[in-house]
Amino acid sequence: MTAPIRKAVFPIAGLGTRFLPATKASAKEMLPVVDKPLIQYAVEEAYAAGIRQMIFVTGRTKRSVEDHFDTAYELESELEAAGKKELLAVARSIAPADMSCVFVRQPRALGLGHAVLCAKDLVGNEAFAVLLADDLMVGEPPVMAQMVQQYAEWRTSLLAVQDVPREHTKRYGIVSGTVVHDGLLDVTGIIEKPAPEVAPTTLAVAGRYILTPGIFKELENLPRGVGGEIQLTDGIAQLLRREKVFAYRYAGTRYDCGSKLGFLQATVDLGRRHAEVGADFSDWLDQRAS
Repeated sequence: MTAPIRKAVFPIAGLGTRFLPATKASAKEMLPVVDKPLIQYAVEEAYAAGIRQMIFVTGRTKRSVEDHFDTAYELESELEAAGKKELLAVARSIAPADMSCVFVRQPRALGLGHAVLCAKDLVGNEAFAVLLADDLMVGEPPVMAQMVQQYAEWRTSLLAVQDVPREHTKRYGIVSGTVVHDGLLDVTGIIEKPAPEVAPTTLAVAGRYILTPGIFKELENLPRGVGGEIQLTDGIAQLLRREKVFAYRYAGTRYDCGSKLGFLQATVDLGRRHAEVGADFSDWLDQRAS
């Protein structure tokens, strides 16, 4: 059966200033957690959800992402000639034969909403996923697969949400709504980065969305919001006037790899679980802690 969501948008044009100097000449999405760059975790999550067309909204410093998902003929030839079959399989698994990658430039840094709008012509008139690579999501099944399953049932825009401490509401889009059933809310309001004292709830939007194509009309007519940017949160707030939007409490763990602390937490947790080095790494950590 064809997956109900066929396309995923990855907004990756940001400069990654919080990771300077590492990101001065390299894409922040190529920072590795153990042995995979952040963007690969996000693409693998989308692929596991049945999505096969990956749309990257890029900027000037993102050529390395394009190269990562391209075929590396010289590398593959050398690995094949050396008989390194396992490494050859790893290199080829980065971009499976049935997956396509398309790249479009975001000409100006006008925010997440503008980045999503840049993908309009490639998405067309169908619902699509948005994945923010800064948010490394670990779930079983993968978080986007959970959301695609929900979309197949409800056929409406979905926002991944999680509870956050009230003092952190100013970092997120915050939703309010009424319970549909356990884990699912009918959204009645969404506010971008409210102060803790005025936040309607502590339910924060995480970096996973499924959106109907109606979002593009809202983004096209949207004035600039917080930070002088076209905010995706504001576009969703406008979409609420015309369509249902649900918030989904996903099952899993989110690592905020846009921050140094979250990046280090992801490295430790995923390092402990890694099939090759996890046991030895865990032993080393435990010895250091004792």
